[in-house]
Amino acid sequence: MTETYKPHVLAPEPPKKSYRWWWIVGSIVVALLVALLVALFFPLSTKSKTVFVYIDKDDNVDSVFHKTEAVAQPLSLTPLRLLVTAFGYADHVRPGRYALPSTTGSLFFFRTLRNGQQEAVHLTVPVVRSMDQMAERLGASLMCSEKEWQAAFNDTVLLRKYGVTKATLPMLFVPNTYDVYWTTTPEKFLARMAKESDLFWSLEREGKAKKAGFTPAEIVTIASIVEQETAYGPEKSAVAGMYINRLHKGMKLQADPTVKFALGNFGLRRILLEHLKVNSPYNTYMYEGLPPGPIGVPSVESIDAVLDYQHHNYLFMCAKEDFSGSHNFAETYEAHQANAKRYTDALNARGIK
Repeated sequence: MTETYKPHVLAPEPPKKSYRWWWIVGSIVVALLVALLVALFFPLSTKSKTVFVYIDKDDNVDSVFHKTEAVAQPLSLTPLRLLVTAFGYADHVRPGRYALPSTTGSLFFFRTLRNGQQEAVHLTVPVVRSMDQMAERLGASLMCSEKEWQAAFNDTVLLRKYGVTKATLPMLFVPNTYDVYWTTTPEKFLARMAKESDLFWSLEREGKAKKAGFTPAEIVTIASIVEQETAYGPEKSAVAGMYINRLHKGMKLQADPTVKFALGNFGLRRILLEHLKVNSPYNTYMYEGLPPGPIGVPSVESIDAVLDYQHHNYLFMCAKEDFSGSHNFAETYEAHQANAKRYTDALNARGIK
């Protein structure tokens, strides 16, 4: 029997899987991840040096971004927004002064914000003529407003915690530069100043004050007058000695700066008889002894000049007629009148009223 020939038919090959689509998708994903990583670590700031972002107690996520946008690379803001959303930053906005170095990426800056890692302020406590001026300076340098500082300086209950009154408050402030957080509250700042004041008033300084017959608060009060009487350092101890001589003799201080303080007019160039009539315990032409407290925050130089005051017999002083900022001293009233006439003539010659 003859076999029928059947041609050999190859079975159809299964269709090949297409990897092209997956390759495209994978490449896009990798590219996006690389772009995200680059953006996370790419410098966020557009500046060449460290800048600071200030987050207030009333700020929210939107205002934080608005402040960051002012100094940030657009490329790095998108990952920063993703981080904020992913990690719930809206519930962790912390006020502060945050450093943004030129090399910092979004990831590290976000961690700084979320953890509240503030950069300290190098705050200089200045020599000022009133606590209103101090409030103005602190309000310009720290988060709390000038009004908040003024309210604290008038809070008798708060001041009592640190052993001072509104009148003696200036003695807490020792002019220097301190590292404090921008968000420091008035209460915390006063606590810091009280601590610094305690450190300043060492046993040596307290001993000198006691030997002179004064308390530290009284020494600072005298120093605040000396501070405003002369800017010439070498003369300060002589000015201090003159005032201490008057106090020891029961004489009125008759210090012009106290009259300016009583009037609240620090720009007076010439004290007239009408100015001496102001009825204030700070008017040392009217009242004997020291005023109720310092008439400002004096420098450390002035405080030490009082502690190391010159021992002499001078009871009077008058600004020199050459307007150098130094003074003529006198032991007698007659000699003082001659010095005062020369100074008055110089004022008249210059038309100073």
